[in-house]
Amino acid sequence: MDQNSSVLQVTLQISQEQPASEEPKSLVRRLWFKLLLVLFVSSLIGAVIGLGYYSHWKTNQGPFPCLSPACLRVAEHFSAVMDPFSRPCDYFLFTCGAETTPLSRGRQRGKVFSHNVTTGQDRRRWTGKGGGGGRIDRESETKREGDEKPERIPDRHIALLETIKEILESPVRDLTVNSAKEKAQRFYNSCIDSKIAESGNSERFLTLIQQLGGWAVSGRWTQPNFNTTLALLMAQYNTFPFFNVYVGSDQREGRTNESARFIQIDQPDFPFPIDWNSNTNRSIINPKSLRPFLSSCRQLLALLDVPSTQIIPHCGQYVSLCSTLVIATSPLPYRLSRKLLYHRITIQELQLLAPAIDWLYCLQAIFHPLPISQSDFVLLHNLPYIKYLSQTISIWKRNTDMKASDPLHTYMLLTLLQTVIPALDSRFIQIKKNFSIASDCREEDVPHWRHCVLQTMKGFDTLLGHVIKEHYANEEAEELIQDIYSTFKTKVANLSWRDEETQHFILNKVQSLTPRLSINTEVLDPLTLNEYYAEVNMNEKDYFSNYLQLLVLQQRRMSRIFSHTAQNDVLFIRPFLFGDDIIFPVGLFVSPLFHSSYPRAINYGILGSLMAKDLFHLLLPEILSQSDSSRLESECVWSFYVNGRASAGISGTSSLSQSQQQEVWVQYSALQVALQAYHKSLQRHSADTSVSGLSYIHLFLSSFIQASCGSEPNRAFMPFEPSFLVTVLCRNSDLCPKPLICEVKSQGQLPEGC
Repeated sequence: MDQNSSVLQVTLQISQEQPASEEPKSLVRRLWFKLLLVLFVSSLIGAVIGLGYYSHWKTNQGPFPCLSPACLRVAEHFSAVMDPFSRPCDYFLFTCGAETTPLSRGRQRGKVFSHNVTTGQDRRRWTGKGGGGGRIDRESETKREGDEKPERIPDRHIALLETIKEILESPVRDLTVNSAKEKAQRFYNSCIDSKIAESGNSERFLTLIQQLGGWAVSGRWTQPNFNTTLALLMAQYNTFPFFNVYVGSDQREGRTNESARFIQIDQPDFPFPIDWNSNTNRSIINPKSLRPFLSSCRQLLALLDVPSTQIIPHCGQYVSLCSTLVIATSPLPYRLSRKLLYHRITIQELQLLAPAIDWLYCLQAIFHPLPISQSDFVLLHNLPYIKYLSQTISIWKRNTDMKASDPLHTYMLLTLLQTVIPALDSRFIQIKKNFSIASDCREEDVPHWRHCVLQTMKGFDTLLGHVIKEHYANEEAEELIQDIYSTFKTKVANLSWRDEETQHFILNKVQSLTPRLSINTEVLDPLTLNEYYAEVNMNEKDYFSNYLQLLVLQQRRMSRIFSHTAQNDVLFIRPFLFGDDIIFPVGLFVSPLFHSSYPRAINYGILGSLMAKDLFHLLLPEILSQSDSSRLESECVWSFYVNGRASAGISGTSSLSQSQQQEVWVQYSALQVALQAYHKSLQRHSADTSVSGLSYIHLFLSSFIQASCGSEPNRAFMPFEPSFLVTVLCRNSDLCPKPLICEVKSQGQLPEGC
């Protein structure tokens, strides 16, 4: 205060002096300079102290929490799950938070088999008999819905279905009346309520039969033309009684133009299990299933009010024709060994080899309005069966004793009945379920909502793929893809190879591929989507009619693929090759596996690690036989695990099979790739958010374990829980916080190869 008073006095004195005096002016300047200097120093000291307090607060506070709705939901998984890092030395005791055993790990839910070569699935059950025969069977050890632990993140398939369920149940924001999304929701709702409105559907099916010319079992039929009926069933009802038709590329070795599309003709899917005899190279209906199959046919016809006197002879002819046709079918491994797949032939040549089918007429009906000519090539996947089919049809047509009953026509309509059973009442569905149980090939019971989502996806996949890509797979997804693939290429380049030729081939292959989000780069606006579904008219109270329209949409989708219109990949949940691109489908980028508002530690730890595993399995399926460093790394990880168990007094370990060695390396390498990719993203954007108060690395590693605890196809080959890989990584890196590292000296040091 004294200093301020003196300054004020001097200032007053100066103001009273004459302006011409220079000395008083100089004194005032010095005094003002001192005053400003004091204020500046005080402000600087305050700023330094404030920054110090802020830095201390930020260090203690850790990452900013993510409070988005998606983050709040995913945080439940990290708060409820047992944290393996709370006991880093007991990594071999951690069991993903579920009561599983080594034998039960890796079982897949809802495994479905189909004989379509392009999908690699197999709906039929094959049991080998005789020398060298194998069995391709449906896995029965599926988990029940109630057995899931609440803290487990769902697998990719369930996550995709749950996302689509949310889309179908969300309010429609499109102001356009009768929009594409509104139609999809109507179909979904009609499916959900189908059990309520199921009365009268059997009469609807009989009306459909009459529109197709009737059938001999009722005594009212017009004896329609064989090829006309066959073409109509395939084109309008997605029903393929005698052979399958689909579109895909030529997958034979040496074919470079993988984007070229061909019509492909395959043997049909039968509604019963099949036995394969490797001594005679013949197939038969599984004997245990024969009687239940005949019984189910009788029950279905009885529900359709067929006279009892007609049921037995017509079902007998139906089963007899099935037994005759199935003889020439063969499982995929056999056809692969005999080079029966991807046999290229023109439609004209096919007509000469199998004249009973009007191939040009049928294919033109299926792919209408696209132009199909006799000179077009098709790909056959079992030419002996196609020739045998033609001979069988000709024999049955010439049989005068069967002309009055026309078993070929009845066979086609009973195949149509199998197609539409999901849209009929519960009695039909129960008959089909009883047959599955009696033939020992029971399918998994899925929740009704999931069944309806799957049905909706069959016809509205274009719409749903667009919605998912628009709302979920955005810029963050693109960055994740680029970071993971870039780091993957670096990992592959640093491997030591057994010979230069292999190294050159694999590195060129990996470097030449372009990672892309979705196979469909076409951006569809709402107006275009509405026009695509303009001819569809869905009624929430008429599921049967909606289902028939869905079958038409499925056939239209195949025509779009053949016309090279971009194929939709919403049903895909793993990367795949397409020409010179590696496609990451939009179905991958759904919550809780991925969300744009998540901390990047979660996106890279969960989906990033899954994508890295997929890349190793897809592009390096035989890595152990090609690279010495990969084998050494796998052996090193296993050795460290065995030593850790021995130090804890646990014995009983054995050597690993080659499949187990490869999966250990793939899982460990995927963890490394995902973590390095995450660090690459932190170099671009140094800040990240978090959930449950976890640090960046802790959250990333916890996310990796969550992803690894899911139902992945190759997890059955893992000899230990995935949390152990985190232990190895943390022992070999300074990236992990100290609490995540086991300090027990008896475990020994990690070998250099790891």
